[in-house]
Amino acid sequence: MIDRIFAAALFLLALGYGCVALTLHAPFQYDPLGPETWPRLLALALAVASVAMARRPDSDPDWHGATAIRSLLTIGSALLAYAILFEPLGFILSTALFCTLTARYLGADWLRSALFGVGMGVGGYALCAWILALNVPAGLLPL
Repeated sequence: MIDRIFAAALFLLALGYGCVALTLHAPFQYDPLGPETWPRLLALALAVASVAMARRPDSDPDWHGATAIRSLLTIGSALLAYAILFEPLGFILSTALFCTLTARYLGADWLRSALFGVGMGVGGYALCAWILALNVPAGLLPL
């Protein structure tokens, strides 16, 4: 039953996200599909996945109660902090911080967490800014 409740919530989220995605209009097109396409495709994918989950729920779902809720709230809070700090700290620092703390939360030791975080921050910036030529915020770092 919990699978169907979750699927219904995801479907409502997909509908809301889809409605917002339909209102997006870019003043110029910088790729053949346009920037409006991806949010619409994500809404469609979420709706299809939620319907599939509702049609074929897990026969014996293992609900962990408070532990699962605490984990979801922790990671959700980390994502919210990442979104808030993305512009002021910049891509590299906010990504390194988020990835380091998430890896640590998932059980890695501090050294490996820090190496992973810095690698994701620097590697992600190199990929986005230099290879894909996307505009990502530099933040506090003089790049």
